[in-house]
Amino acid sequence: MKDLDELCVNTLRFLAVDAVEKAQSGHPGAPLGMAPMAYVLWDRFLRHNPRNPRWFNRDRFILSAGHASALLYSLLHLYGYDLSLEDLKSFRQWGSKTPGHPEYDPHTGIELTTGPLGQGFGMGVGMAIAECFLASNFNNPQFPVVNHHVYAICSDGDLMEGVSSEAASLAGTLKLNKLIYLYDDNHITIEGSTALAFTENVQARFEAYGWNVLRVTDGDDLDSIKAAIRKAQTEKEKPSLIIVRTHIGYGSPKQDTAEAHGEPLGKEALEAAKEKLNWPRESSFYIPEEVLVHCRKAIEKGAELEAQWQSLFNDYLNSGDEKAKKLEQVVKGKLPSDWISVLPEFHAEAGSVATRNISGDVLNALAKKLSHFIIGGSADLASSNKTFLKGLGDFCAQNYCSNNLHFGVREHAMGAIANGIALHSNLIPYTGTFLVFSDYMRPALRLSALMKTNVKFVFTHDSIAIGEDGPTHQPIEQLMSLRTIPFMTVFRPADANETVEAWKEAIKRRGPVALLFTRQKLPILDLDKYPVKEGVSRGAYILSDDPSGKPDVILIGTGSEVHLALASQEELKRKGVKTRVVSMPSWELFEQQPDTYKEKVLPKDVPKLAIEAGMPLGWHKYVGAEGDVIGINRFGASAPEKTIYEKLGFSVDNVVKHTLALLSRVNKSKRT
Repeated sequence: MKDLDELCVNTLRFLAVDAVEKAQSGHPGAPLGMAPMAYVLWDRFLRHNPRNPRWFNRDRFILSAGHASALLYSLLHLYGYDLSLEDLKSFRQWGSKTPGHPEYDPHTGIELTTGPLGQGFGMGVGMAIAECFLASNFNNPQFPVVNHHVYAICSDGDLMEGVSSEAASLAGTLKLNKLIYLYDDNHITIEGSTALAFTENVQARFEAYGWNVLRVTDGDDLDSIKAAIRKAQTEKEKPSLIIVRTHIGYGSPKQDTAEAHGEPLGKEALEAAKEKLNWPRESSFYIPEEVLVHCRKAIEKGAELEAQWQSLFNDYLNSGDEKAKKLEQVVKGKLPSDWISVLPEFHAEAGSVATRNISGDVLNALAKKLSHFIIGGSADLASSNKTFLKGLGDFCAQNYCSNNLHFGVREHAMGAIANGIALHSNLIPYTGTFLVFSDYMRPALRLSALMKTNVKFVFTHDSIAIGEDGPTHQPIEQLMSLRTIPFMTVFRPADANETVEAWKEAIKRRGPVALLFTRQKLPILDLDKYPVKEGVSRGAYILSDDPSGKPDVILIGTGSEVHLALASQEELKRKGVKTRVVSMPSWELFEQQPDTYKEKVLPKDVPKLAIEAGMPLGWHKYVGAEGDVIGINRFGASAPEKTIYEKLGFSVDNVVKHTLALLSRVNKSKRT
């Protein structure tokens, strides 16, 4: 068996290196060094089904060191996933299934997108949280239907990134013992030795976080790796980090040098490595028959594992336990048919209310029907973000059944962890922080959009209206910045009922949604007067129109500025200007509407003025070259809310002034 194991390890090594060499691009060093630990994990421990990569109770495997993607693709091919040898040969090419860094592909067995270092580490913590939540809520002694591990291979670079420190700290606090990470400790980065910038005691750091830390001094010693993983599996109180001392570029003339990291070995060095490791020198993408036979046993074994689990799950469903039906909804991703019925409705006579408060009311209403789906929290701002689910407890090491996550002051890890929860199954995670701090979680937001994870990102304190907190806390560029992320749907509702509708659309849509809410109170739009319920789902709608239906000018607003537009409409009416007010809570939804609808709401031949307390960049898409925008091209200031709005031009007088100037320019242009 030892000879076969060595043959399997070297097959993995050289499939990866040959892929890099053929592409003339990639990272050969890491696969050469980490292949033994990957092989032991996949061959001896990983519970998976290559013919059904989405089997619910599979172990999750994360290659957080995503630059070693050629190794992951080699594993997937050898163990029988839908990744052919031709796919390996098209590594890093246009349209291939084997891009330069792993990209989330549930049908191929790639659990998540990695490459930005530390993100995989954080997402793994989210997956472990999801496993604990589901197991604690739905397992019973007879039916342990949720029971699996989350494994990852991470690198020096992963552990240098701050997001992994944030996530590791929380994982230790939560005692996520199903989390087992193997650390590829090869002492090399792109610039040279890790000692240039990374001399800390990693073992002591992770022990301080509350992790169980194990060491393997020889990364080529399969028995020691196996023993360490086995020991980690017995740990009941802590997540485990197995520090495996490896050698980047193992067996090649470039071993233990930065030159092995991010470029092909080159013909001579590759041949030397093959000779050193007793591999056919002239071979390319060579797979010994006995290796393929051995690794492909995973297909039969995986089918058997899933069949056993399915039988157990069927027995659970037939047991009459109501919890089984709820778990089935999560497994299938099918929400209860009546979930919308719990959404509240608000009436104008109730007075003014902050949209963050309404968001909290809606979340709590949704939790009455969707407590088995919804899990989330805030970066230590739950009381401000209104993200706490009342009566559903605090998720902690002593109580994994609860829905309220406390991320601590860790926005970056919060985003990554939420992505992991969403990728684990069909749970609907949400996060919360101030809009200005979305910058702290930007990489996770971007990956969420790239993978289309079903995360709902709550951002409150959405404008300069937070007043005295000053420019450090007043978002200016963040709203527009979120809109620039492909596949991210952004909502900035104008009142209580738009907030309800925004949440409804957020839950209906599978994919990342950013929901932006006010701290300050806003009037409630009268449902008998305004078509809020129909309008929000279309992204933009005619909120208030001139009776003629043929306005002289259109005012477009979002969020709190919608009310400024309505007040300005009244003043313009007194000046004889026929005005339409359009509320545009979501650019993205509006873009999905047919052209006929867009033209109806924003006819091309009518002058337009957009009003939004943020960067004006991008608004000319809707107001046109001749249109105008009242926005903010500077940072805010510390002063009372009303003073800031007045000083920065968000007043009826200034809107009227800009509108009249716009109409004057347009009329002059027509005359000439």
